[in-house]
Amino acid sequence: MTKITGNSIYRMPVATGLRRIGLAGIAALALVAAQPAVTWAAGTLRIGMTASDIPLTTGQTDQGGEGQRFMGYTVYNSLIEWDLTKADKPSGLIPALASSWSVDATDKTKWTFKLRDGVKFHDGSAFNADAVVWNLDKLLKQDAPQFDKRQSAQGKSRIPAVASYKAIDPLTVEIVTKSPDATLPYQISWILMSSPANWEAQGKNWDNVAQKPSGTGPWKMESGFTPRERAELTPNKDYWDKARIPKLDKLILVPLPEPNTRVAALRSGQVDWIEAPAPDSVKSLKEAGFSIVTNSYPHNWTWHLSRVEGSPWNDIRVRKAANLAVDRDGINELLQGLSVPAQGYLPPGHQWFGNPTFKLSYNVEEAKKLMAEAGYGPDKRIKTKVVISSSGSGQMLPLAMNEYIQQTLAEIGIDIEYEVMDWNTVINVWRAGAKDPSAKGATAVNYSYFIQDPFTALIRQSQCNLAPPNGTNWGYYCDSEMDALFDKVRNTFDAAEQDKVLQQVHEKYVNDALFLMVTHDVNPRAMTTKVKGFVQAQNWFQDFSTISMEP
Repeated sequence: MTKITGNSIYRMPVATGLRRIGLAGIAALALVAAQPAVTWAAGTLRIGMTASDIPLTTGQTDQGGEGQRFMGYTVYNSLIEWDLTKADKPSGLIPALASSWSVDATDKTKWTFKLRDGVKFHDGSAFNADAVVWNLDKLLKQDAPQFDKRQSAQGKSRIPAVASYKAIDPLTVEIVTKSPDATLPYQISWILMSSPANWEAQGKNWDNVAQKPSGTGPWKMESGFTPRERAELTPNKDYWDKARIPKLDKLILVPLPEPNTRVAALRSGQVDWIEAPAPDSVKSLKEAGFSIVTNSYPHNWTWHLSRVEGSPWNDIRVRKAANLAVDRDGINELLQGLSVPAQGYLPPGHQWFGNPTFKLSYNVEEAKKLMAEAGYGPDKRIKTKVVISSSGSGQMLPLAMNEYIQQTLAEIGIDIEYEVMDWNTVINVWRAGAKDPSAKGATAVNYSYFIQDPFTALIRQSQCNLAPPNGTNWGYYCDSEMDALFDKVRNTFDAAEQDKVLQQVHEKYVNDALFLMVTHDVNPRAMTTKVKGFVQAQNWFQDFSTISMEP
């Protein structure tokens, strides 16, 4: 049996677990039956999310990348977004509410954003420069009337470069960074714009806004939502980008955090589409006539290691030993081939991969040798705790995968106890940092990272001054050499030259074994063949506007 604290669950031996993962048994069907009945029009798409609750609806979403996917870029827009129209190449940044942006040629801290003219919020009020300032204040200015602690917790750490901002005229915003920072456009892509007029109309109360939100996005949420049950989105027929006015009549989001339950819901016809089907259900789903859609995307699945005083991961020999004790091919087999075994923190073939000298092979004998050099052996084992989730955005099969890792690490003298939490709780622990009581003494957190841009992929996890509460350097890692590389990234505005610096960053990530680097997801989705027009972009986010449902 596996020792687990926190949310208690029964853990079967791994051999038994591998046989049972993905089977929609009586318990799973009972959970599906407990979901409320859903009625729909001919053009309704019902999606089973991995999240355990409806993402925060007020503007800056929670629930990680999945929250941004389903309740972010649907109801809201950012100034800058991702091109989600192509499946055959990685997404790039494109204009959204900002029609253009530029950095001052003589002062690289000063950025100008030209806003799109004629855009309206769902409540009919105008989007303009004052609205941008208002939205930044709601995240960054604690004495602003509209400051929202919940949204700030999600958004503030996304834009650490921002020093000041102001409206120049109704369609121009200036943002000044604390120092030159070429990654600012990527940071801004996370910040979503909600309506100041709607906040006023809802009594200046964000709880009221949650039930009646107003963004500028292609979808509206007009009928409120039921926590942990469902949210209904309808098309914004007046959307400013006519090519992205949704074809569906309705988009229904259903939280189904357990993979067996999602599969059962799809089979029973309760939903039309599920995120992350249980891997060993894929073959039978295909045989039953369902479509399985996959694509590479910027993802990794890691343990983020604590570097606070007393952490066993402060010793590079222990970090390397743990990485050599992970059977990545075995985990890929567990996942029925729906993964790319890690060769580094970034996926193999990535433009920033570089040429690390430390190779992530499966080598138990070498791992034991490193443990012995670090002073550990049969009579002196490492005993430590790791925070993991039961499900969540990009987390794949966290319980089964972590049990597999637990058993392989035990072979080299590292005994792991898991603290299992709901995904949104794990996110809160991650934001709070390894020193926070919410981590319950854990020295690692299992976290899947969005690795599409330099800041989100590499800088925010490892820069000295981005340790909590200033950012999401959960483990309090600090290395002056790494910080110097990050400074070079920020000051390199030529993309090709910046790529060379980022290769050096990644080489250091791998050679210093900064994380337990395990695998990369291929973002599997299962859906009925009635779903038409979906293009699975190489991105955490997806465009639902192109989708229609065959009668």
